[in-house]
Amino acid sequence: MQAEDARYLKRKVKGGSIDVHPTEKALVVNYELEATILGEMGDPMLGERKECQKIIRVKSLNANTDIAALAREVVEKCKLIHPSKLPEVEQLLYYLQNRKETSSTAGSKKGEMTGKLQDPPPYEGTELDETANINDIEDYIELLYEDIPEKVRGTALILQLARNPDNLEELLQNETVIGALARVLREDWKRSVELATNIVYVFFCFSSFSEFHGVIAHFKIGALVMSIVQHELKRHDVWVDELKKKSKAAEESAQAKKDFEKSFKKYQGVLKKQEQLLRVSYYLLLNLAEDTKVEMKMKNKSIIEMLVRTLERDNYELLILVVSFLKKLSIFVENKNEMSQYHIIEKLVKLIPCDHEDLLNISLRLLLNLSFDTDLRSKMVKLGLMPKLVGLLSNENHRLIVLCILYHISMDDKAKSMFTYTDCIPLVMKMILESPDERLEPELIALGINLACNKRNSQLVCQGNGLRLLMRRALRFKDALLLKMIRNISQHDGQTKNLFIEYISDVASIVKNSDDEELVVEALGILANLTIPDLDYELILKEYNLVPWIKGKLEPGAGEDDLVLEVVMLVGTVAMDDSCAAMLAKSGIIQCLIELLNAKQEDDEIVCQIVYVFYQMVFHEATREVIIKQTQAPAYLIDLMHDKNAEIRKVCDNTLDIISEFDEEWARKIKLEKFRWHNSQWLEMVESQQMDENDGVMYGDEGYSPYIQESDILDRPDLFYGQQGYDDGEMYDGVVTPEFMDDYGQVQNGDYVGQGGYGNRYNQDYDGFRPGSRVGFLPSGQAVDEYGQPVEVDQYGRPIGGYQYDNDVRGSQDEYGYGRGNYEY
Repeated sequence: MQAEDARYLKRKVKGGSIDVHPTEKALVVNYELEATILGEMGDPMLGERKECQKIIRVKSLNANTDIAALAREVVEKCKLIHPSKLPEVEQLLYYLQNRKETSSTAGSKKGEMTGKLQDPPPYEGTELDETANINDIEDYIELLYEDIPEKVRGTALILQLARNPDNLEELLQNETVIGALARVLREDWKRSVELATNIVYVFFCFSSFSEFHGVIAHFKIGALVMSIVQHELKRHDVWVDELKKKSKAAEESAQAKKDFEKSFKKYQGVLKKQEQLLRVSYYLLLNLAEDTKVEMKMKNKSIIEMLVRTLERDNYELLILVVSFLKKLSIFVENKNEMSQYHIIEKLVKLIPCDHEDLLNISLRLLLNLSFDTDLRSKMVKLGLMPKLVGLLSNENHRLIVLCILYHISMDDKAKSMFTYTDCIPLVMKMILESPDERLEPELIALGINLACNKRNSQLVCQGNGLRLLMRRALRFKDALLLKMIRNISQHDGQTKNLFIEYISDVASIVKNSDDEELVVEALGILANLTIPDLDYELILKEYNLVPWIKGKLEPGAGEDDLVLEVVMLVGTVAMDDSCAAMLAKSGIIQCLIELLNAKQEDDEIVCQIVYVFYQMVFHEATREVIIKQTQAPAYLIDLMHDKNAEIRKVCDNTLDIISEFDEEWARKIKLEKFRWHNSQWLEMVESQQMDENDGVMYGDEGYSPYIQESDILDRPDLFYGQQGYDDGEMYDGVVTPEFMDDYGQVQNGDYVGQGGYGNRYNQDYDGFRPGSRVGFLPSGQAVDEYGQPVEVDQYGRPIGGYQYDNDVRGSQDEYGYGRGNYEY
């Protein structure tokens, strides 16, 4: 068809059905628009048919509205509705009047949640009566070269076309459109918020599809939009400052009060327009941030600061978008740290809880990302978020996210006690006991396990029949994680531990008969925690024949390390009883422990628990002789006396103290080793001190006394005291220097403080002191043993003829079969 042949355009509107809007108080009128181009003779040359909708909002509709009058008004004003449909309109309005709202109260009840971001609506005030046509695009471009009102109208028509995804490809092919829009935005965005909003919205429509991001980047729209956002935020700050000044002045005069009310009304109007612009701008930037390189550029241009400042707004739709953007950025540590600098937690507190389900959900998800940071978790607790989060546990929409956040908070020991002052523990117990599934949700039981680590929380769990119900469910479903929670409860001293006595048979049955290793590990942990003095461990071992089972599990390679560790801890617990300790010693378990010590010597936790078993064994008269005379345990303890792990050294020293009291031969060996270790440490300290004082000058240079190279260092008594690091003959590690002992190896001027009793792993006062050496010196400088007999020493003060100990060699054996160290007698 040639353009000169077309003479007339015939437009025909055909009415359709009427329906109610799904969410708003509005009627939706469907109609069909048919446009036909007629030739010179009136014959149709080209036709197009399109289905359209018109929304008629009835915001004034309420319980007291006259439905009949309102229906007549709607039919009169809307030419698309035929008068014959008046009864149908009345019926629809009556339905809208009685339809219940779906709003929820502060997030406490389950409400509707879309779970996705909604497209922003078209700018209010630019809704045109005319319908845009893709064929008239050149006319719309011409409007972009006119004044601001025509530009606003032209961009609104182009926006109508851009909102239909089918038109985007065709618009992109017209190079003039995109270039003209970018030019107008860059030149005139400060002159009209409506104009800026329309143009940014057009580019937002393109940004919804990744293939058009290159075009947006070509015209540098992203950087321009960020400048617009930054400017609008500054404008908002100026508005707020002006309102504050007028608010103070309004208290003084009536005229100032009227001015303030007028300014406030104007502020609300411009604020609404500004938030529409901010919403579509942030949405455009969020789409462009799919590319991490573009996201990094935004971060460098302070996008995080802008977003956090926008959190102060009250527009729910804008806040949903801003929080979604922050959530996307928060997965990177650098972004999370920057959010923390701008006090994001303080800004989020006011959003939790809130009436908008989508906003509440996305805010909680952002909090979850931030809760991986210890400092931010602590800030959440300080700002009172815990009670608010606990209150959301009853809302199914947010329960899982809230559980995850509370789990992160519960990882901090200081925060565990705070749960006592909330309703969290009763709610968690209710969810655990009422769960319909055999296996509990991991997030729920993980929170329960952490909470049970606190003594007061455990007492709340056990109130009433709490422990009984937990044990019943754990035994019924064989739930290892629930049993772990119960195991944590069992570790606390007091009444809660005594409650487990009636369940010992059930737990022991799991240990002996269950094939689930995880379940067995937790059951062993419960038994190992039951350090109750009146409990008859011997009866338990005999009734369930546990001694052979324990011995089998202690064989190297018989089980995983977690299982072996729990078995060793159980042995340490039952060894507190005299008869049980004797039973274990007769069964050969001590030898199994020594072999296990050789195999697991790099595992500090297992080593520490084995040493604790030896400590318990030497404590009882019935097993002391077995440990000292019939096993190699003392030799291993001597080797471990200087282990890197402080806890191992502590338990080891206390065990060796008991052995020294009851066996003179081992006492002599232990004293010699302690003296040898003390002396070598002391010499090393003196040498390093001399090097420091001379700024790294090597031995033998001028200014040094010759005693280090040529003389016996023990001939210089001034080195033993009066030097830094000594206090009245006591060194840093609590060992008394030899010069402060008498001829019989006794400490002069009173007993040496610190030689206390023997502790245990459950006693907080367990200090495990390391006793001093008993080797003294005669006035002539000759070393003597504990009986006052002269002892020959080498140039470093080490007794000759004693044990030669190599602390660096672990795992070898001497002629007596001692392992973990070399001894030469």
